[in-house]
Amino acid sequence: MRDLPQMLKVYAHARELMARNGNPTQWGNTFPRESVVRDDIANQRTMLLVDMKDGHERILAQFALCPGEDPTYARIDGAWLDDDTYVTIHRIASSGLVRHAARDCITWALKHYGNVRADTHPNNKAMQHVLETSGFARCGLIQLLDRPTDTTRIAYQRHEW
Repeated sequence: MRDLPQMLKVYAHARELMARNGNPTQWGNTFPRESVVRDDIANQRTMLLVDMKDGHERILAQFALCPGEDPTYARIDGAWLDDDTYVTIHRIASSGLVRHAARDCITWALKHYGNVRADTHPNNKAMQHVLETSGFARCGLIQLLDRPTDTTRIAYQRHEW
């Protein structure tokens, strides 16, 4: 919980970057809400990529790692690679301090869990590039369950066999 203020700054930075790069609606001005970030921390879903500089820890990137079946992924216009157990990466954001931080988070998740799913907004070309160059397959389209508008997302999966 001590990292919460910095995590909120990282998400604010990510929202600004997405808006500047043609994706102003995926997270708008408020997502992820502080209550969601607190819930991720409380339920031990928060993953931080950190380093040390001048004796101080810095958050380079963060994401929620969600084990178990994701209800949003139950219906897909397309097909998942398999029905095996998986983890989902949600709410990934880079602080902008180093290059490839999001990719490093994804690499870590694949190394530790093997079967990983994720989704992103059709306008989020940067995340699509990161997922596709990390070996993820574009599986189809899903609809978010927790938002009233702008809910279509591109679904991805990578399974280390």
